[in-house]
Amino acid sequence: MPKLYAIIRIRGRADVPPGVKKTLQLLRLHKKFHCVIYPADQPGLKGMLQKAKDWITWGEIDYQTLVELLKHRGRTLGDKPLTDEFVDEKLGRYGVRGGIEGLAKALMEGKIKLHKLEIIKPVFRLHPPRGGFKKSTKRPYNDGGELGYRGEAINELIKKML
Repeated sequence: MPKLYAIIRIRGRADVPPGVKKTLQLLRLHKKFHCVIYPADQPGLKGMLQKAKDWITWGEIDYQTLVELLKHRGRTLGDKPLTDEFVDEKLGRYGVRGGIEGLAKALMEGKIKLHKLEIIKPVFRLHPPRGGFKKSTKRPYNDGGELGYRGEAINELIKKML
């Protein structure tokens, strides 16, 4: 089963070098606390993550967290909340059945890619984490901070930010 990366921008727009700024634009991470979902096997993604690692955090999202993210923060192009009816009606031609859970299952299995769908916004706008960050937002995750690769721990962060 292909892995999905949830990528969240942690730091703001001040003092971002031009190369990193372009990378963040390509990832669609224009503002602080925006989240995107990409397949881990996407060509070029690994290099982009390494380039922007001092502004973002990422890790493998699990099915349950993906369902919650789509339910709470998923938006259609008209900026209306994502509903089971909308998913069944509009995404039936892609073979997606079962509402938001069916969409999450199709994403996890790699049948469809969220950033390729034109009817669902690929960016999730999150709240700052409840209780704040426990560590520094200027240091890598493995070095006692919040930035960079965090693996399965991304799910806890997303749940705090919904």
